[in-house]
Amino acid sequence: MERVLLEKIKKGDSEAFEELYSNYAEYALRVALAVTRDKMSATDAVQETFIKVYKNINRFSLDRPFRPWFYRILINECNRVMGKTLNAVLVDDFTEKSIQSFMSEEDDYSFEEYENLYDAIQKLEDANRVSIILKYLRGFKETEIAEILGVNVNTVKSRLFKGRQKLKNIIEKLEGGNRV
Repeated sequence: MERVLLEKIKKGDSEAFEELYSNYAEYALRVALAVTRDKMSATDAVQETFIKVYKNINRFSLDRPFRPWFYRILINECNRVMGKTLNAVLVDDFTEKSIQSFMSEEDDYSFEEYENLYDAIQKLEDANRVSIILKYLRGFKETEIAEILGVNVNTVKSRLFKGRQKLKNIIEKLEGGNRV
């Protein structure tokens, strides 16, 4: 279905672009807010993302998945708006509210059930944190994460492995401190 929509957009169908915007705008804003932690910056990043998608849609290959391409543009725009270099994908520490809004609305779990996990994620280095969030909270595959971040897939796998190890250690310390 998305491929048909993208084909229509490539042919200049403005209603198809409006549909794409409707499908991705809320998602994009939640992600941009999680990255920039500023509503104005997030709004600017999302607006610029859709402008770039519109201007560059003819360069996009329909044989590739759209979501990673879109997400990479969004992350780059967030970084640009925050004054960071395009190669440095950084995500500020998440608060409870930003993590909850970052996760899909279909999440049936309360924050309290995963409080130690979220606290541990906050303590990870940026490279590990971003990879963990993309993989486990957003559901991207390693190859998609590599494309989004502009790194080798083995780098992503390494970051995920190290991130999981660090998470385990941090959670064990957090849970050990919470025991009575």
